[in-house]
Amino acid sequence: MTDKQHKPIEKVSIVLSKGSLDGVYPGLIMANGARMEGIEATLFFTFFGLEAVMKKRVKKLKVATVGNPAMHMPTILGSIPGVSAFATSMMKKEMDKIDIPPVDEFIEMISDAGAKLYACKATVDMFHLTQDDFVPQVDAIINVGTFYEKSAGAQIIFT
Repeated sequence: MTDKQHKPIEKVSIVLSKGSLDGVYPGLIMANGARMEGIEATLFFTFFGLEAVMKKRVKKLKVATVGNPAMHMPTILGSIPGVSAFATSMMKKEMDKIDIPPVDEFIEMISDAGAKLYACKATVDMFHLTQDDFVPQVDAIINVGTFYEKSAGAQIIFT
């Protein structure tokens, strides 16, 4: 195949492993974009990425200010009380200006558009969670082997 004969992407599987607002949105934006382009999308939430689909936490995600080099500030400043809340508030305002919905609404939109959402069984077991801990859009709790089966033929993206 030459460079001009690329086969279009038909399927993506996106692994979300970070629980911060700035860690979750890239995967959601990519999944939404895939569905808008008619590309099949699967999201696999693992480790702290589960925060994005936990009923208790989905509306409480914050921007990571400590140890985040993209914040362009010394780590010590990010640890000052209120800095993370301020950064989160600013990010949410900017996202609202460009019509990016809050995480819970975004998850509902992506699910309604036909994407499949899964929680990682090993992480669920490690954190002593159950299906009841998750938003209703989480289709199932699956192990890595099942994730790979569902991802057959997909481009796997790790965010």
